[in-house]
Amino acid sequence: MAYMSMGEAHRRITEYLNRFSDAISCQDGATFKSLFALSSNSPFLLSLGDALNLFQDANRLIKQSDNHSQFTDILVPLFRSLQNYRQNNLLEAYNAFEKTANAFIQEFRNWESAWAMEALYVIVYDIRVLAEKADKELVSNGKSPEKLKGAGSVLMKVFGTLAGKGSKRVGALYVTCQLFKIYFKLGTVHLCRSVIRSIETARIFDFEEFPKRDKVTYMYYTGRLEVFNENFPAADYKLSYALKHCNPQSEANIRMILKHLIPVKLSIGILPKNSLLEKYNLLEYSKIVQALRRGDLRLLRCALQDHEDR
Repeated sequence: MAYMSMGEAHRRITEYLNRFSDAISCQDGATFKSLFALSSNSPFLLSLGDALNLFQDANRLIKQSDNHSQFTDILVPLFRSLQNYRQNNLLEAYNAFEKTANAFIQEFRNWESAWAMEALYVIVYDIRVLAEKADKELVSNGKSPEKLKGAGSVLMKVFGTLAGKGSKRVGALYVTCQLFKIYFKLGTVHLCRSVIRSIETARIFDFEEFPKRDKVTYMYYTGRLEVFNENFPAADYKLSYALKHCNPQSEANIRMILKHLIPVKLSIGILPKNSLLEKYNLLEYSKIVQALRRGDLRLLRCALQDHEDR
C-alpha cells in the first residue's frame, strides 16, 4: 500500500459516503451496486479499505450526517467488512458483510421500485463468495466450516423478499441460482426442491420474464438435479435448453453444460461428434463413444474404468 495521509483517508471515506447518498437520492443503480462489490477488488474499494484502516473514526462521519445516519446499519458493518477484507481477515469480513446484507434487505423491502436490484445482486453474489473464503479460513485453522450454510439462510430471506413483489420478483431467479451453487457446494441438493416449487408452480412467476443469463443457469442446475434423479428425458430438455441459450462466447460455461449433457445424450442413444469433444476438451468421452459406435463391450468397460473418477 502506498503512503496515505490522514487527510487523504478522510477524503476517500467522505467521497464514498457522498456517492452512497447521491446514488440513493438519484436512484442510480449502476453507481450503487459498485459500492458493495468487495470481491471485485476495484481500486476504489481497495483504497477505501486502506483509508478505513488508517482513519479509525469513520463511524462518526456516518452518524454525524443526516444523509448517512439513517443507513448506519448498512454502512458501519460494511466499513468493518472492507477493513477486514483488505487485511485478509476473511472470517471477520464475512461476519460483518452478513450484517450489511441483512440491513440492506430490510431497507430494500421499503423501496417501492426495483431500482437497487443490481446492488442486491452484488450483495447476494458477494455473500456467497465471502462465505466460501471464510470457510476456507476456518478449515485452515482446524475449525468446522459453517459460513456457507449461513449465507444460504440469508439468501432465503432475500428470496422471500422478492417472491411476488411486483417488479422485484424478476430477481428471484438470480437468487435461486446462487442458492443452487451453495446447495451443490454443501452437498445438500435436496434443499433445492422447495425453491424450485416456488419458481415452477407459483402463478406469480412467468419463467420467460426472467433474464436469459438466469434462465440458463437455472436450467443447468435443475438439469443436473434431473440427472441425480435419473430422469434423463427431463435432464435432456433442461440441459439442452441451457446449451442452446448459453452465450456462444462463454466456452467454459458451454463445457460445463456439455460435461453433463453428453452422458445424458449417450443414455438415450445420441452420440456426439469427435470434433465437439475435441473443441471443448471432453476427450474422456471419446473412447466411450467409439465403443458404442462399434458395439465393443470390452472397450466400453475399459473406457469407463479409465475415467471412472470423472
